[in-house]
Amino acid sequence: MKLSVLANLYGSMPLDEALKKITSFGVHCVEVGAGGYPGKDHCNPAELLADEKKLEAFKATFKKYDVEICALACHGNPIHPDKAIAKQFHDDMVNAILLAEKIGVDTIVGFSGCPGSDPDAKRPTWVTCPWPDDFLATLEYQWEIMIAYWKDMTAFAKAHGVTKIALEMHPGFCVYNPETLLRLRKEVGDVIGANLDPSHLIWQGINPVIAARNLAGAIYHVHAKDTKIDDFNTEANGVLDTKHYGDEINRSWIFRTVGYGHGEDYWRDFVSALRLVGYDKVLSIEHEDSLMTIDEGLKKAVDVLNNVMIKESKPCGMRWA
Repeated sequence: MKLSVLANLYGSMPLDEALKKITSFGVHCVEVGAGGYPGKDHCNPAELLADEKKLEAFKATFKKYDVEICALACHGNPIHPDKAIAKQFHDDMVNAILLAEKIGVDTIVGFSGCPGSDPDAKRPTWVTCPWPDDFLATLEYQWEIMIAYWKDMTAFAKAHGVTKIALEMHPGFCVYNPETLLRLRKEVGDVIGANLDPSHLIWQGINPVIAARNLAGAIYHVHAKDTKIDDFNTEANGVLDTKHYGDEINRSWIFRTVGYGHGEDYWRDFVSALRLVGYDKVLSIEHEDSLMTIDEGLKKAVDVLNNVMIKESKPCGMRWA
């Protein structure tokens, strides 16, 4: 297991400076934003695919700092009910896959997407309860759209050497928990797997350790990000919170850097569960802690994870059994 960083947290810097900064924390592996919500600050696949010199310079920058690219991040909503928006996200996903093929990366991280409630809808509709019955009808329609899309996209990915599309289970999209992730994987095949990000599970009341065990064999990527539940606000208003992320003091929960939502024992249990189910790749730090600077939040996350991470790939022999 090794540390990675979702590099778009330093998107305001040129790639060279961002990698210099990240390696100063002792991290030599990155997840690179390549479209969709993560943006293209360091990596514009369409430009790199169209210009061999730019592509070679891009690769050379990572080599200069001895940095491995573990995945391309292309989170979006390619099944958005607005066809123009859907096409933008879809094109980003296609180009990310084609670039991954060129640079030898086999993993794309993204979202499942979420359609509208019906063919005439203009905005996505995330269903959170089964009644009135309109919601079940909406879900049936949405899953038909989603399954058809990902059947085509996984076939395209596989044809271009991308064997892992790691979907982040994120509320607001049709795949938001282990059950929905496994349902889509069953429908479209094992190119679909999980990007296991504890932060989006914690506030839903999902235990990330149990999630890891339920997703055994289907975890393709892991984000390291914490969430802090505010007991006062949660007990007053529940966890379905639509207040702006910047309204920290009034929210039921907020994203925190690793160690500031839960202590080291919690994270030890999590990385041990990952080892138990055979995951031995990266913990990719995603910094979205609005109470800290990027540098401080990243440093604290690196320190905690270096303390708890199981780094050596082969455990000791069981001399006692």
